[in-house]
Amino acid sequence: MVTISPLHPDDRPAWEPLWAGYLEFYETDLAADVSDATFTALTTPGTTVHGAMARDDGTPIGIVHWLTHASTWALGDYCYLEDLYVSPDARGTGAGRALIAHVRDWAAEHGAAKVYWLTAEGNTTARTLYDRVAADTGFVHYEIEL
Repeated sequence: MVTISPLHPDDRPAWEPLWAGYLEFYETDLAADVSDATFTALTTPGTTVHGAMARDDGTPIGIVHWLTHASTWALGDYCYLEDLYVSPDARGTGAGRALIAHVRDWAAEHGAAKVYWLTAEGNTTARTLYDRVAADTGFVHYEIEL
């Protein structure tokens, strides 16, 4: 049975391989100090970033990270689901859906106006799930690296 719980500082050994799998999937290398700072922020009360882990019978199988920010289009904050990863051998277990539901429920409890996220256009496996639980807005993402 899949369960979701907030990340705690003692989850670091379980979080690291899932984080590494997520970064590998997106062909991204981060400096160790960035990952250190990320985990610290995710597990420090009072920060604006949050994290949770999915477990199946106690085995870590997925992670989700999110943050909130003000909006000019709503009274409540927006909740940005920044990172979502389920280990390949656990896909199809409902973990991804449960992690998204966890963020949705957290956002609703904290007065957010909406939850949103981005994914790679070619991430068809994840997009199959996303199309069932959310609306594709049709927006195209741009960014400027600084």
